[in-house]
Amino acid sequence: MGSDQDSGKAVLRHSLTAQRRFVVGASALAAGHQAGEALVPVLIGVVIDRAVATGAVPSLVGWLGVLAAVFVALSFSFRFALRAAERAAERVAHELRLRLTGRVLDPHGGAEKERLPGELVNIATGDAKRVGAVAGALPFGVAAVGGLLVSGVFLLRISVPLGLLILLGVPPVLWVTHLLGKPLEQRSEGEQERAARASGVAADLVAGLRVLKGIGAERAAVNRYRGTSQESRAAAVRATRAHGWHDGAVVAVTGVFLALVALVGAYLAMRGAISIGQLVAAVGLAQFLLTPFQVLTWVNGEIAQGRASASRIATVLAAPPAVPNGSRRLAETPRGELQLAGVTAGRVSDFDLAVPAGGLVGMAITDPGVATDLLALLARTANPESGAVHLDGEDLSTVDIVAARRAVLVADHDAHLFEETLAENVLAGGAAGHERAMAAATVDQVVRTLPDGAGTVLAERGSSLSGGQRQRVALARALAADPAVLVLHDPTTAVDPVTEARIAAGIAELRAGRTTILVTTSPALLATTDTVHLVDGGRIVATGTHHELAADNADYRSVVLT
Repeated sequence: MGSDQDSGKAVLRHSLTAQRRFVVGASALAAGHQAGEALVPVLIGVVIDRAVATGAVPSLVGWLGVLAAVFVALSFSFRFALRAAERAAERVAHELRLRLTGRVLDPHGGAEKERLPGELVNIATGDAKRVGAVAGALPFGVAAVGGLLVSGVFLLRISVPLGLLILLGVPPVLWVTHLLGKPLEQRSEGEQERAARASGVAADLVAGLRVLKGIGAERAAVNRYRGTSQESRAAAVRATRAHGWHDGAVVAVTGVFLALVALVGAYLAMRGAISIGQLVAAVGLAQFLLTPFQVLTWVNGEIAQGRASASRIATVLAAPPAVPNGSRRLAETPRGELQLAGVTAGRVSDFDLAVPAGGLVGMAITDPGVATDLLALLARTANPESGAVHLDGEDLSTVDIVAARRAVLVADHDAHLFEETLAENVLAGGAAGHERAMAAATVDQVVRTLPDGAGTVLAERGSSLSGGQRQRVALARALAADPAVLVLHDPTTAVDPVTEARIAAGIAELRAGRTTILVTTSPALLATTDTVHLVDGGRIVATGTHHELAADNADYRSVVLT
């Protein structure tokens, strides 16, 4: 936990340093505003002593002009200080969101480990905003301290005891308020964790709403979210209670201090140690002191919450990569010869596979878990526990991840679509040959059913399309990428048999001469392959053409033809 806090401090420090121009500028302007506010009661005291008490009208007019100028200056100072502070806050939050997005999208992965997507979104929004709020609040904290110091100096000129009381009393009061912010920081961190978890569970349930309804699991889903939501509510109540205790305690401490200042000032006035004007100035300064202390209370709360959020952001930014990166490079145009030699990982055991360059190979896998582990190895999201995956003779675990994934593309059957036009979704794979890719995946049929054709904007995750249409668009995107090795996992599970046959022929034609692996139990797809491997128990147990295996292997028939 200590290291997280240290890295959280580093995140906060880096964020403030990056916007120091706006933070320093806002601090200077806000300090000018507070100094002007402190100067007002002093000037009123001067007006009373030098103009009202003496009856000198010219002097009264002159001092009132000075007072008006001070009001104008402090008004403009506050306006531009607030503008600079807001700019710093928004820029800090924006840059943190960019850093978090970059880390989540980093090819090395790892940031998403043990975190739901909604939880990451909450960190990138709520926590980033809280850290940004520190940049917006800090200038006013600096200004409040400056206001207290200016007030102390003025009070020293009026009365040494009053001035010393302020200058010597402020540091202990600030130290006590800092200690009072510690419980708030802890409660705030717990609140954000529970809120992020609730957001993640909600997003997870909404994404799988159709499946939940299909299997009648709505009640279980509601109970799961209710439990998480109640935990979040309890954490929010604890944080709010801590906030209330914090503010009340700080107000009590500062109230006692201000009362002491007022009592000392009244005592000095009664003894004749200060004039009437100086008494008015001292009382006005004592009342003014309430504002800096209130500002410091607010700033202390913002910093406490910001520190907690910065620690949560730091855990994401510092998350270790899912797999270590390699440094070796592949040829600019890989041949596509793929070989797995004695690979063991998860449910894949001592797995051997040789795919020639340009081959069209099918893999019928009896256990979906084995398929998942095997695809993770090919996608370079996991490394073998033993053995190696070679592409053109190069061990993929030693190859740069970006280069490896550019050469070997694994297209999962539940790939998500973007909230863009259908054409832009396909073009995300690659511009060259995208029309042929759309035809091979029969997306041309989908286009004819849409109101604006390929220019139709799809809903989030492609929910405005049917399951089969989404699969075909995702397949077209993968085909348009035209990698050296394309691995397709069940690309046609949601389409009808006639369309599936057309897609099978389209894939074989479009990928002729390019290495392609079909991980599927679809007989239509497997019938177009050069070779099919039957995988059972994490190993290849039979190899042949689709027709040979269908005729001679009962296990293959039970997996593919039933």
